[in-house]
Amino acid sequence: MTARAMPPNPPIAAGRPAAMRFIMLTVLIDMLGVGLIVPVLPALVGQFTANPAEQTYWYGAVVFSFALASFLGAPILGALSDRFGRRPILLIGFCGMTINFFMTAMATGVWMLVVSRIFGGGMQANAAVANAYVADISPPEQRAKRFGMLGAMFGIGFILGPVIGGLLGGIDLQLPFFVAGGLALANLVYGLLVLPESLPPERRRALQWARANPLTALQDLARLKGVGLLFGVLACTALAQFVLYSTWVLYGTFRFDWGPTENGWSLFAVGVVSATVQGVLLGRLLKRFPAQRLAVMGLASSTLAFIGFGLATQGWMMYVVIVANVLGNTVAASMNSLISSAADATQQGQTMGSVSALNSLMAVLAPMLAAPLLGVVSHLPAGDWRMGMPMFFCAALQATALLFALTHFNKTRRARPASSAAA
Repeated sequence: MTARAMPPNPPIAAGRPAAMRFIMLTVLIDMLGVGLIVPVLPALVGQFTANPAEQTYWYGAVVFSFALASFLGAPILGALSDRFGRRPILLIGFCGMTINFFMTAMATGVWMLVVSRIFGGGMQANAAVANAYVADISPPEQRAKRFGMLGAMFGIGFILGPVIGGLLGGIDLQLPFFVAGGLALANLVYGLLVLPESLPPERRRALQWARANPLTALQDLARLKGVGLLFGVLACTALAQFVLYSTWVLYGTFRFDWGPTENGWSLFAVGVVSATVQGVLLGRLLKRFPAQRLAVMGLASSTLAFIGFGLATQGWMMYVVIVANVLGNTVAASMNSLISSAADATQQGQTMGSVSALNSLMAVLAPMLAAPLLGVVSHLPAGDWRMGMPMFFCAALQATALLFALTHFNKTRRARPASSAAA
């Protein structure tokens, strides 16, 4: 296959508004499908297991298999999109997700869930390729705005998806997976008929398999001058968030006897608070506080929030902590700003790609830690404080990140007078 052996859609002109609308709708449908299954996947695993400890173990295996396949597959598909164009790789992702969802819905054993998630994770690189698509069609002065628009579609999809999935799961556990499969299939048809190619043949490049190694990106980030302990901050906060995502639904089920509907509404609350902070409050907070101070306050707030999640004895308490942890939702943006500032103008794309690779690695590690933590306490009474062990572990990670951040910022502050004196 050559670079010109492409589907018939011609490349689009850079900056074409219709193309941006196409990719935004594509991402929205994609994230709706992903969000639909979040509150019901643990319960579906529970249908094939004998007790809570076994359910926790196999749910961790299912989540881990998807994360690992995605971690290994995303750089490969990204490199292929540079060679053959964005459109065919997006279509491959939609095809993989369609098969994944329908196969999961029709699973008759936990091994089928693992196989379907490996297949889906390996073929699903829609987020990375969608970002590349937007970069292809956007002039430099519009990229920040359009990446924000794309992020809004991710947020809306993940806010609405868990609620709809929880309501559908309350009717039948397989129903959200069939609906998600239908959405992925609609995206595949939509892409075949409507979505244009964004990367013209003259801008494609030969395959370089070294670029498809996710560990190379991590090495580049660790070597970036000025990052230092911020690398540890990123790793700890990302691991804490992915452990939280991996345990949230089962934790709510074991601790508060929540079903798919209750879990869906709780995830909806998390999404609404996050979207409100990111879309409305963050700009105002950054005008009042420098990014360093906001990061420190956010890490302190997140540490207390995880302790609150672990000590909660009633479901409504979780909502109180979600709303109170406003500053915790500013950490990611503050850290991305600080990391971006450490890189020069020619390294921005590479640096943000390295941050994404680090997040992907933490997503792989999280289920390996989350499942044993929750499995150890799954047999305890719902009111036992030790049930909060996964949340306390996340609090310890956030506290470690806070210590790293304070150490790095203090070291940077002390270095400035020395640099000025030397100059």
